[in-house]
Amino acid sequence: MKLNAGIITSKIAETKAFYTQKLGFGVTFENEFYLLLHTPDKSAEISFLLPEHPSQQPLFQMPFTGNGVYLTIETQDVDKLYRDLKKKDVAISIELRDEPWGDRHFAITDPNGIGIDLVKYVSQEK
Repeated sequence: MKLNAGIITSKIAETKAFYTQKLGFGVTFENEFYLLLHTPDKSAEISFLLPEHPSQQPLFQMPFTGNGVYLTIETQDVDKLYRDLKKKDVAISIELRDEPWGDRHFAITDPNGIGIDLVKYVSQEK
């Protein structure tokens, strides 16, 4: 099995610009109502769908309301990514920090209000 999370949003253009220009995602597929993006290393994908599109069943028509969803993107060099995003004027929602359970991370928010945790998992061993 392979998981592809999807978000129903009217902000397809803003979402595409954010993920491709700020995070380096690529476009796997797009048409007038659907956008499928992949991570820079092509190991994962996320999709975005316009709400209330007549080609979709009612289950896939209600728009995301901006609460209760987050994404985690693991990176090998979280400090570099932090610096790069600051240079691109991306608003930082949670500043870069180390957690007692071993994460080094920071967070940003996408155009849909989705929190994105950018993390490097660090061993707790000293």
